[in-house]
Amino acid sequence: MPPVGVAIIDSGINPRHPHVAGVTGGRCFVPAELPGNYLDYLGHGTAVAGAICEKSPAISLYIAKVFHQQLVTSIDVLLAALDWCLLQPVALINLSLGTPNEAHRDAFAARVQQAQGLGIRIVSAAGAFPGTLPGVIGVTWDDTVPRDTYTAEYAASGWPRPIPGRPPNQNLHGISFAVANVTGCLARDLAVEILPADPAGDSIL
Repeated sequence: MPPVGVAIIDSGINPRHPHVAGVTGGRCFVPAELPGNYLDYLGHGTAVAGAICEKSPAISLYIAKVFHQQLVTSIDVLLAALDWCLLQPVALINLSLGTPNEAHRDAFAARVQQAQGLGIRIVSAAGAFPGTLPGVIGVTWDDTVPRDTYTAEYAASGWPRPIPGRPPNQNLHGISFAVANVTGCLARDLAVEILPADPAGDSIL
């Protein structure tokens, strides 16, 4: 099964975490940090990646680190990370963050248009940019939805992948993981769509 390229814009990743299926490429966009240092010091990006990789083993991860010691970044850093993701061989960009600032609408809209031209789908939180823009999969948070699926309106569970031995209320929780759960499900669906054909012309399952 050929892997589906997925870019994650977040706090980086721990590539040795058992919930992560390895990393194909990555870059750090945090000012004053080395570009090659996309290691996750917060755990948030790793948990997002774990939720995505849980849904499908056929994923190639591309990591854009925009958070370092806290979950705060600037619009310039975020747009630079998004530009980099658009240059990678990915089908999906997971953006578990956004901004309500109308001043950034046009900058995001230009990149959404570029993504559409490249056949890349951006998955982001509804209610903020870029998740409110046409062409973006805007996700809402609904814990009544099972973690391995989403509704027709892209509502999904806000729980990440469970950690053995840790109660759910001690784990991370929120819209970031609703976005990640949708991204993982879409990657799983895409992996099935691009299965190679056998000599008889049927899909290999």
